[in-house]
Parts: sequence; structure tokens; C-alpha cells
Amino acid sequence: MSTREDDIVAAFVSMAGSLAQGHDVSELLDELAADCARLLDVSAVGLLLADQGGALHVVAASSERVADLEAFQAQRAQGPCHTCYLDGQPVNVPDLAAAASKWPEFAAVAAKAGVASVHAVPMRLREATVGALNLFGATTGSLNEADLRLAQALADVATIALIQDRAAVDRSIVNEQLQHALDSRVILEQAKGVVAYSGDLDLPAAYAALRNYARNHNIRLTELSRALVNRAVPATLVLDHARAEGGRAR
Repeated sequence: MSTREDDIVAAFVSMAGSLAQGHDVSELLDELAADCARLLDVSAVGLLLADQGGALHVVAASSERVADLEAFQAQRAQGPCHTCYLDGQPVNVPDLAAAASKWPEFAAVAAKAGVASVHAVPMRLREATVGALNLFGATTGSLNEADLRLAQALADVATIALIQDRAAVDRSIVNEQLQHALDSRVILEQAKGVVAYSGDLDLPAAYAALRNYARNHNIRLTELSRALVNRAVPATLVLDHARAEGGRAR
């Protein structure tokens, strides 16, 4: 039976391998969010990334519920994760209801989503903050120091995944790479919608079908998503593959 330490090592090894092999950044960040939710004492995880104008966007989430909550605070420019990005410092909110006066609209929506505590750590590139890794708890309470350090380490890996070129010093190059990650996410969300509508699936099932098709056909997830949105690849191909895989699993 694996220990938590084994799981942490496995997560970092997996991410390092994905970076070395040039795996699709959208898929890597989704896997990172899922790893954080599994390894840390939280119920869900989301990642927000800033565009060139400083506006935040959702680039990964461990659940659709959290993706909606992240999108809300990004659109309203209000919430602990937005504050983390602006200040470039961790934000720890062990009892969101008690801190509701700081972010009243966000706190109300978060409470309806079952969120009782929020912890956010910055995604940093040298002196600049490019986004935030956000941890949502279903109960009140603080994260211990070890979990906060692990969260920051995972946020740093997420930033490396986005930038990849550690030697990049030209801000225009960095902005271009960040914008590419944002554009890739938009295409992925559109493709999920196409597959979900065509196959009468929920979004997590649509994403699973997309990811499995891309992996089994050695196609980047973003390339497959773009082909679906542009109708170069019909959604029925992805859906038929998912059904075939499901049949073999049984």
C-alpha cells in the first residue's frame, strides 16, 4: 500500500515526465489540479492565470463546480484567489463565513457551492505573479505548514509547465506563452461542449472522452479540440471511441 509520501513523489515524477515529453499543457494542468485535490486536505482545486491585461481566467479545475466558482471571482475581480494574485502572497482563509465582509459577493456564492475555507498560493515567475493556485475546503480550518509548502511547490511546477523555457527573459515571450495557454483552454472548453452536446454527456465525461481519444491516437489534446471545434474531426469519432473503450473495460 502506498503512503502519502509515495503519492507525492509519484505526482512530481509524473509532472516532470510530462514536461520533458512536451505533453499538452491544458491536460497537464488539469492533472495537477486533480493531484492537488488528492494530496492536500481540501475538497477541490482551481488554477487562475492572468492574461496580458491582468485579467484572470480559469485554466484548470478539479471539478466543474469549482470551475464555475473560479470563473465567478475572475469575472467579478473579487475573492481570496484574486487577492493572492494582486498581492503575490499566500492568502489563508480558514473560515470564509467569518471573512465574508472582505469579499461579500464571492463568499455568498462560495457558501452555496459548499465552500467553507479557501487557501491560495501565487504562481510566480521571478518577481512577477502570473496567477494563483487555489484550494477549497468543505469544512473550516487551516492547512498545516507542510501542506502549504507542498501547495506552493505544486504552484511553482504549474508555472514551469506554462513557461517551459526557464531561460526566457523577454516579457513579450512570456506573455505569448501565457496567452497560448489561455487560448488552448478556451478551445478545450469549446470542444468539451461539442462532445457533451453531441453525446448527451456531462462535461467531465466529455473531457474524459476527449482525453482518451487524444492519448490513444497520439494527438495533442489542444490539436484534437481545435479540429473538433473547426469540424475537421466529427464528434461521433470521439464518442464511438469512448463507447468502444467502455465496452472493452467491461
